[in-house]
Amino acid sequence: MLANKMVVVIDADAPVGVALNTAALLGVALGHHHEDVVGEPVRDASGAVHEGMCAHPIPVLRASGEQLRELRELAAGRDGVTVHDMNQAAQQSRTYEQYTATVSGTKGEDLVYFGLGLYGPRSAVDSLTGALALYR
Repeated sequence: MLANKMVVVIDADAPVGVALNTAALLGVALGHHHEDVVGEPVRDASGAVHEGMCAHPIPVLRASGEQLRELRELAAGRDGVTVHDMNQAAQQSRTYEQYTATVSGTKGEDLVYFGLGLYGPRSAVDSLTGALALYR
């Protein structure tokens, strides 16, 4: 069993396109921030190379907007837990510069979250997300 766990939590009320985009962007952020989670390339029996995949299962869970806000706050206070968030400012920005300018001028309590990506000790992540349902 892996010592660390990854989880993606999506706003249960987000439109399908926003939910899928949020999950994809959080996956990229988690993979970038935690380089050790992507395995080495693999060759198939024909010799074709398949680039490394995430070695962790990533449950995709759902939560309300208010639960996402609370979860982000709780997770940020846990030792060893990394929190990536996808918020409305990011979704509406056309460039990363626009995103950083918008977020830097917005109070944390005014951000609207579409999803979170968590990575950290299995017990910590489980205690934070264990009561959430799978996204279906």
